[in-house]
Amino acid sequence: MPLDGLTLGLVARELNTVLAGGRVNKIIQPERDELILTIRSGGANHQLLLSATANCARAHLTTTRKNNPLEPPALCMLMRKHITGGRVCGIRTLESDRILEIEIEHFDELGDKARKKLICEFMGKHSNLIFVGGDGRIIDSARRVTEAISSVREVLPGLRYELPPAHGKIPYDHVEADALYAAMAGMNGPLHKLISANVSGMSALTSRELAFRATGSEDAHSEEIDLRAACASIAESLRRIPDSLAPAILYNEEGAPVDAVVFPYLSRAALRSEPCATLSEALDGFYRSRDMAERLQQKSAALHRALKKNIERCERKLALQNEALLGSQRMEEYRLKGELLTANLHLAQKGAKSVDVPNYYDENMPLVKVELDEKLSPGQNAQKYFKLYQKARNAQTLAAEQIEKTSAELNYLEGQLDNLGKCREEAELFELREELERFGYCKVNRSRRQMKQLPPSKPMKFTAPSGRTILVGKNNLQNDKLTGTAQPNEVWLHAKDMPGSHVIIVGEDPDEETILYAASLAALYSKGRTGSRVPVDYTLRRYVKKPSGAKPGFVIYTNQRTLYVQPARETNEG
Repeated sequence: MPLDGLTLGLVARELNTVLAGGRVNKIIQPERDELILTIRSGGANHQLLLSATANCARAHLTTTRKNNPLEPPALCMLMRKHITGGRVCGIRTLESDRILEIEIEHFDELGDKARKKLICEFMGKHSNLIFVGGDGRIIDSARRVTEAISSVREVLPGLRYELPPAHGKIPYDHVEADALYAAMAGMNGPLHKLISANVSGMSALTSRELAFRATGSEDAHSEEIDLRAACASIAESLRRIPDSLAPAILYNEEGAPVDAVVFPYLSRAALRSEPCATLSEALDGFYRSRDMAERLQQKSAALHRALKKNIERCERKLALQNEALLGSQRMEEYRLKGELLTANLHLAQKGAKSVDVPNYYDENMPLVKVELDEKLSPGQNAQKYFKLYQKARNAQTLAAEQIEKTSAELNYLEGQLDNLGKCREEAELFELREELERFGYCKVNRSRRQMKQLPPSKPMKFTAPSGRTILVGKNNLQNDKLTGTAQPNEVWLHAKDMPGSHVIIVGEDPDEETILYAASLAALYSKGRTGSRVPVDYTLRRYVKKPSGAKPGFVIYTNQRTLYVQPARETNEG
């Protein structure tokens, strides 16, 4: 669910209980809009994650380990300078809205106690992390907002911090039935929209839940219900929520997480619920995979554009080369006309536009019309045809070589595009980008915020029904390592004549069922994954060779057999 004011207020209460009085030991900024503070409190280290990502803005404790940039951004360095070693005085929300304030006490350069604030605004695409000094002026922020960006409120170092404009709604923690009824009286429309319009800190989902609790329907309209009774129910529900916390992650029928809730949602009782010990645990569990997927998508966008651009370039080049090859098919015609004209020069007259000569290569000796250049002699016209023949012959040889080279490049790029879709971790994306940079398909990333060396990525690991382990590569580097380290008598599989992953069945002499299962995985992780009968080759690893100087992931193999299989649907690793 979106981190609305109500949820953030409950999270702030939990964070304050755990972290108040704790010491700030470490600060990192793994992303431009994300901070992680390591706080020692209650005899344990806690990682407080603060994210201003547009679709995943949030604050909670996390167990996820993040990679630190080689050179920290300015905001991170300033916070380290000012508050490392400081004590957390308190964590609270402001204006009952989506604004979290973390106050930290520390010693300044003169050894005097001072206080600074980290203000986190969780407002969709306008989310921000703002570091504010004791004088109320902004020291720095994750996103600097100039007048060109917003004419309402600037966020720049040196300016006094100001809260966003007030919305005039009733604070969710001070809702009284009579005041709510007075605000809603005379308004028509769905009850959940009236709640959002009059009560602060309400997301659409929370408003719908309150409407459901009050009327039994999420879509109840104000003119169809007893509005006064509904307002009384809403006020009572809001009063009870802080004392009825039951954090959980909700899952759909396919087992995918669809939401995280901090109290029971009666309107979503049909969804499977997995209870969590704390609000942070629920938020961390839900957002971990979602945030990773969104960040990978953002970071892979440039690679996707570069690959598509080069694939289109290769396709255009291949079309031109095929056109040139078709043009060279007239070379036999040029040779024949040149030889026939040479043998019948006496029949050609200078200045004639054409001459009919007998084709002595055909037993019936039919006449062949040979076009002539009026400005050239018969002998010169014959030499012209021989030159055209030689030119077409050379073009055919060159075009064939170029087509083979361009086709290989196109196959490589399409394979990399397929590999890009398999990336699930930052290390895999980094390896793919590094390879494309090495071959000149994208610019070398010279950003000063490069990450520390990431650990090598690992291939996917599956267990066949027989219990055998099956390894599947995700990118060319993994494919090379996987194939290169496999035992000579282990079975190697790959989708036939299309980009795809290398697959290894660990151990010798697998049964037929295991080979079929591995083949279905090879089909799934190939360009033919949408087909119903995908050809998959398999052979022993000893028959798979990597040519000298070949690009990563490219191999040749012999003694293969081909299976036609349906791509696997079950992709759970383990």
